[in-house]
Amino acid sequence: MQAGSSGVGYGLKYQARCISDVKADTDHTSFLAGTLSLREENEVHLIRLSADGTELICEGLFSHPNEIWDLRSCPFDQRIFTTVYSTGESYGAAVWQIPELYGQLNSPQLERVALLDAHVSKIKCVLWWPSGRNDKLVSIDEENLFLWSLDSSKKAAQVQSKESAGTMHYLSGGAWDPHDVNSIAATCESSVQFWDLRTMTKTSSIDVSHVRTIDYDTKKDHILVTAEDETGIHIWDLRKTKVPIRELPGHTHWTWAVACNPEYDGLILSGGTDSAVNLWLAPTGSRDEITSDSGQNSLTLKVDPLVNSYTDYEDSVYGLAWSSREPWIFASLSYDGRVVVESVKPYLSRK
Repeated sequence: MQAGSSGVGYGLKYQARCISDVKADTDHTSFLAGTLSLREENEVHLIRLSADGTELICEGLFSHPNEIWDLRSCPFDQRIFTTVYSTGESYGAAVWQIPELYGQLNSPQLERVALLDAHVSKIKCVLWWPSGRNDKLVSIDEENLFLWSLDSSKKAAQVQSKESAGTMHYLSGGAWDPHDVNSIAATCESSVQFWDLRTMTKTSSIDVSHVRTIDYDTKKDHILVTAEDETGIHIWDLRKTKVPIRELPGHTHWTWAVACNPEYDGLILSGGTDSAVNLWLAPTGSRDEITSDSGQNSLTLKVDPLVNSYTDYEDSVYGLAWSSREPWIFASLSYDGRVVVESVKPYLSRK
């Protein structure tokens, strides 16, 4: 099924590829988006969906000194987030805080909480501890993984441990396992590697090439979803990784981004360079497991896993974020700086 966007739109001033759900904001459905301009002063936008769901409101607009290549909101403090940025010659990463009275200031400035300045290689992403309040961060560059301890009161971050991925691998991203806080998955050109943070050792890997993005299923243990350039989307059971348990065709061009819904089993978003966002329904359990799933919400099973394709974009879609507060809502960000917030409620059913 294909459809144009019926969602709510918002325009950033410059090109962009990073958007994040503000999970810690339990009063509003809100997102952070960062721009990627080579020559202009870049910006971070705090965007909130109006109570009636008909408008996206800019609650805060903040200058950021460099191009933003990665942005992650802190899961337990709505005013804190991380960015990976480029100066044009080198890459850096920092933890930022939105000023407390930002709504009352004419030109509020972001407060830099800490620099993650131990990297020599090109930084790819920063990951927050996946559940609850914790001072641990992981950063990944092309060659190394770093485990950090963040002290916001002292505005400092200290490296707790570091390990090299090896000379034959160039890391490109990663995800923190929400079911096992000691486990990190990291992507490289020919595999997904799994690391134990207690010993900083690689424990296993999946042989899969050209993975752009990965995401863990937050509702089911051992399930990882990979988005791959030309081969689409693969769903893996990490207890048996020789072959994926499901394959989805992805996009007509490269599949770039993937995001598992935080509440509904098997509901997956993907974004691609074909200027589309696809909504998939691909439960990983048996039919009996799916229909007996706990909670009041269930999904209508479909033979075709492609539930809907949102095609009203004019550029590649690199950014996807489900709302944690309202898990039937997602935000997408295309490279031309267009944010669209959609509801998937028409595809959900009540028991």
